[in-house]
Amino acid sequence: ITNIFAEMGFQVYRSRDVETDEFNFQLLNFPPYHPAREMQDSFYIQGEYQESNPLLLRTHTSPGQIRAMREFAALNPKDPPPIRITLPGMCYRYEQVTPRSEIQFTQVEGLAVGKNITFSDLKGTLSDFARRMFGQHVDSRFRASHFPFTEPSAEMDIECFVCNGEGCSVCKRTGWLEILGCGMVHPIVLHNGGYDPDRYTGFAFGMGIERIAMLRYRIEDIRYFWANDLRFLAQF
Repeated sequence: ITNIFAEMGFQVYRSRDVETDEFNFQLLNFPPYHPAREMQDSFYIQGEYQESNPLLLRTHTSPGQIRAMREFAALNPKDPPPIRITLPGMCYRYEQVTPRSEIQFTQVEGLAVGKNITFSDLKGTLSDFARRMFGQHVDSRFRASHFPFTEPSAEMDIECFVCNGEGCSVCKRTGWLEILGCGMVHPIVLHNGGYDPDRYTGFAFGMGIERIAMLRYRIEDIRYFWANDLRFLAQF
């Protein structure tokens, strides 16, 4: 995945697994008591809890957006350079384990910030990624969605290769599997990262790596990745 985006000019940027509430939520436009926090039940670190800014295992790779923007903006605060990065890493959520979801998963975040970046750039980049990953004739679609850190927001679906679009437990009988969320970076997030939203725009996306592997290799249960069954692992 990172190789595909590297061909488009994206560099890999690493970020930490243990985050503060400020970077994991607040600077990404999740104010305290925001209902979207309930979508990402968190593992808080006992003994390090501070009521205003507790430590937790990151629920997504998006905190790396803020850290990367601030690092780039520090190079030239008056005219920060453009950004084009991917942020791979592990994420952790306290949620029910199903064939589609686990309490830990791998994610790749993408961020592009510059002048005159549009939603068309976002769609073109991700559509090209899908063709390079799954083949030139892959079917994909974008659906309107909502995320606090992007506006407008969307989700991208790929035709389910496990069942060839006929409907199965992996795609919830729809024939489609959502592989990523995306959108234009919210002006508040740009500002928190040190970029003037009146001069800069950007797009961001985040995808679950296990789900993409499930599509490519027709794997029916995400739990196989963590079961340590040599019969499964030896295939790769």
